[in-house]
Amino acid sequence: MSEKHLHIISFDVPYPPNYGGVIDVFYKIKELHNKGIKLHLHIIEYPGREQAPELEKYCTTVNYYPRLTGMRSAFSLLPYIVKSRRSTEMIENLLNDDYPILFEGLHSCFYIDDPRLKNRMLIYRESNIEHHYYYNLFKAEHNWGKKLYFLMESFKLLLFQRKIKNADVSFVVSKGDRDYLQKVFPNKRILFLPSFHANTNVISKEGKGSYFLYHGNIEVPENQAAAEFLIKKVFKGSKHKLIIAGMNPPKAVYQLSAKCKNVEVIANPNEEVMFNLIKEAHANILVTFQASGLKLKLLNTLYNGRFCIVNPTMLNGTNLDELCLIGRNSSELKHIIDQVASMSFTFDNINRREEILLKNFSNSVNADLMIDAIFNR
Repeated sequence: MSEKHLHIISFDVPYPPNYGGVIDVFYKIKELHNKGIKLHLHIIEYPGREQAPELEKYCTTVNYYPRLTGMRSAFSLLPYIVKSRRSTEMIENLLNDDYPILFEGLHSCFYIDDPRLKNRMLIYRESNIEHHYYYNLFKAEHNWGKKLYFLMESFKLLLFQRKIKNADVSFVVSKGDRDYLQKVFPNKRILFLPSFHANTNVISKEGKGSYFLYHGNIEVPENQAAAEFLIKKVFKGSKHKLIIAGMNPPKAVYQLSAKCKNVEVIANPNEEVMFNLIKEAHANILVTFQASGLKLKLLNTLYNGRFCIVNPTMLNGTNLDELCLIGRNSSELKHIIDQVASMSFTFDNINRREEILLKNFSNSVNADLMIDAIFNR
């Protein structure tokens, strides 16, 4: 059997896999390597993340290219997140053979309509409906300079989205996003392919915990808004303890939590601390106001934590409703928290999670689907 080769363009260094987008990229690389695919990884370097020799274990070649930040990328009809990820050296490397090319996220799609690639197998990996995501960042942001940037970027991303039509196949992370893109591109091949992740088995603990947990990158406006909502609208005056844990909590979150004796903020926990927080919590409570993509922290929580309380937007076409307790507003969330506080997480709960997660969110199964769609079309 002839070797199968695949180019992957990554918007950032996908190691360490410590935030949503790169988690999907890294564990996809690892699983495709395990399946025997020869990978040629092209990385647009982002300031603050170092080159990663670890990636050479899984990839036949790894190339890095600097992100072209600054005014020349900002003043353009193209989205800044796309224009700043162009590279003459990268397109020259892609033209050295005729292997399929996987574009990770809209960020990496600068060359997806390049006429020099018109006879190549082109694959788009969706992680968000980006113009929706940026519009929601615009609504959540308080700084007017940033608000204007998010609004303009949202408009540019909406215009740029049409270039996805150049992809032969698109893999999307949620059924909700699949339905949206299928309406926009009715004649294109768009397949549901959940995010790749670090989990292999459900290791949730039976019994009870002593606190409820919200976790995420709190400096992202979407997550800051969720944390503030939980403090002000759900846990203020409650007898139940809330821990908010994550990267760089803004001053406003500290100020709100200081007014509530039952709320604690844990800033920048390391991986081990965060894992233990998720595992030991009585329930992880995850809310979002963005119906876009698949929130990897939801999967991580279901594999490792006890009860999972969400709002409907968090589920967004994931088919994970059965495994979560769903509250549509602050009143319903309060009621669920009061009810679940006296319940024990059971062996039956764990078994049901295993049935659903190992069937629909297996890295191995999803890698096979991907390989079949790319190489056996």
